Amino acid sequence: MPQVFHRSFNTLSRVSVFGSLLFLGLAAWAASVYVRSSYATNRDIARDQPIPFSHEHHVTGLGIDCRYCHDSAEKSRYAGMPATKTCMNCHQQIWTGSPVLAPLRASYQNDVPIPWVRVHRLADFAYFDHSAHVNKGVGCVTCHGPVDRMPLTWQHGTLLMSWCLDCHRQPQMFLRPREQVFNMEWQPPPDQEQQGRQLVEEYGVRQLIHCSTCHR
Repeated sequence: MPQVFHRSFNTLSRVSVFGSLLFLGLAAWAASVYVRSSYATNRDIARDQPIPFSHEHHVTGLGIDCRYCHDSAEKSRYAGMPATKTCMNCHQQIWTGSPVLAPLRASYQNDVPIPWVRVHRLADFAYFDHSAHVNKGVGCVTCHGPVDRMPLTWQHGTLLMSWCLDCHRQPQMFLRPREQVFNMEWQPPPDQEQQGRQLVEEYGVRQLIHCSTCHR
């Protein structure tokens, strides 16, 4: 039987097969890099806000506790945003004529909330309870990063499932005493794992890694 295809087609077929596998591998690698990048996760991106609020100034400079503004952090699923009245408790006395705070004064006078741009946004299919984490000894810094040193607020973590599971799989490495949850200067001790295990037992923390924990 005469040869239908030229011998060079053998080489071309091998190149096509292995080239396709290489392309698929590179495409999968590129996709994995993209989904973890700031373009996809919004990590480390400071959002423009109606008022350029500085945590660095208010927390580090003035020593204001997180709970003064986020008063539902310990008792609600959401940490909450401060009402305009909370800001005006101080700014009726200081910086009263600042152009930067004109939106704040307008909000207070017109009884209209400030349209803050959300920085941390979990996917709609992910359930998260802020108070549950705070009351189990998860510090603000663990999820929000060094927010006390942020002149403008940005997202510290990726908020990807793998990022959450790092803590859920070994909570002893991330827990701190409850009285230190809002202490931005607290540092884990050299024996963090040992002390963390004690806190896991004391606070009744479980390794909640089943899908239904977050996807309800």
